[in-house]
Amino acid sequence: MAIVLGANRYGKAETRLVRVDRDGDMHRLVDLNVSTALSGDMADTHLTGANDKVLATDTQKNTVLAFARDGVGQIEDFGLRLARRFVDTQDAIHHARVDIEQYPWTRHGPHSFSRSGEGTRLAVVKYDGTDTQITGGIKDLTVLNTTDSEFWGFPREEYTTLPETKDRILATAVTAKWKFNGEADWGRAYETARDSLLEAFVDTYSYSLQQTLYAMGERVLKAVPEIKEVRLSLPNKHHYLCDLSPFGLDNPGEVFQVGDRPYGLIQGTVVRED
Repeated sequence: MAIVLGANRYGKAETRLVRVDRDGDMHRLVDLNVSTALSGDMADTHLTGANDKVLATDTQKNTVLAFARDGVGQIEDFGLRLARRFVDTQDAIHHARVDIEQYPWTRHGPHSFSRSGEGTRLAVVKYDGTDTQITGGIKDLTVLNTTDSEFWGFPREEYTTLPETKDRILATAVTAKWKFNGEADWGRAYETARDSLLEAFVDTYSYSLQQTLYAMGERVLKAVPEIKEVRLSLPNKHHYLCDLSPFGLDNPGEVFQVGDRPYGLIQGTVVRED
């Protein structure tokens, strides 16, 4: 039985980059985390240690920083510039993947900012010299409804202890990733998709987090025709009503203990039919 090299890739993970666009006294801040991964004709370096086809990961990091000198723009476009550079200039590199996270900041003056909690923007660009795949998304979008959520009617068996509830806090940290049909106005698509996720969370009277997940994905697809698929991951951030009776106190739905682990994890994909 032969032993052979399987699928492989290498790259530079998490190059942290801040770009300041200085337009007179009004500055603009772009805060990125960029990871690159390359694959191709890499058998020699794995089998013999030859490095003549290996574009050093330090070179990949330097490319990210140098390309930022000309401006970043939309992160999908920035990722595509990088991916094309790696594949189109290196004969041994047949495929590039660029993952980008963009951290949000809120302006408080011409050159003053504070880190925002509105969610981290995501982009993944894949390029093989001919075809391009671009995925957008968001993570760490933490949301909470203090009411309008129930959970009941689930199977009860010998290990079931969870009580049914007709009123609960529903909280989650949304991760959503969407695939595009093709070219798009990346910035507008992101803003519209993010707004759609929030609007669906607000508007949905939830009987299960799965129901909320579908409503959020459906709202994105209706609002952004360039998106063909939305994958969502929603951890259930449990809030448990505290029993204050040992202290002679009532608790009319006001004091909750927040659970950390374990937690429910709801994941699903909402797609546009052809």
